[in-house]
Amino acid sequence: MTEFASRTLDEIDRKLLRALQKDGRLTATELAEKVGLTTSPCLRRLRMLEGAGIIRGYTALVDQLKIGLPISVFVSIKLDRQSEEAMQRFEAAVRRCPEGLECYLMTGPRDYLLRVVASDLADYERFVKSTLTRIEGIANIESSFALGQVKHSNALPIEPT
Repeated sequence: MTEFASRTLDEIDRKLLRALQKDGRLTATELAEKVGLTTSPCLRRLRMLEGAGIIRGYTALVDQLKIGLPISVFVSIKLDRQSEEAMQRFEAAVRRCPEGLECYLMTGPRDYLLRVVASDLADYERFVKSTLTRIEGIANIESSFALGQVKHSNALPIEPT
């Protein structure tokens, strides 16, 4: 258990998180300035947020269209049975699919919702035929193609205290 786990997020922690969500490349000095701390205490808080798993990592956001993956498909998956073993098998297979960017266990008529990217329809067809249909235990696959993206954000709504 980290030192951080014993307390809740205060306003400075929230400011740190909001600032990093806007720009993960801020230097320690720039970050400290934005949250009203000196560099050392700012870095100490940052390390505690990382150690507690609140900050899970840092990454570059890559433009899907500019790298040739303009197709987004939301795939509803129904398993033939909802046993723990069948679900684990499906989830393990999906984790190995680089085309699948997100996968959610769902309530309602479908068991999973998978977001897939592809370069074109033929690329998506290849994914379905060579990957998805080979996963044991899938009873039904329904694909919905996104016509456009209205909003996309990775920033969580971290409100002031």
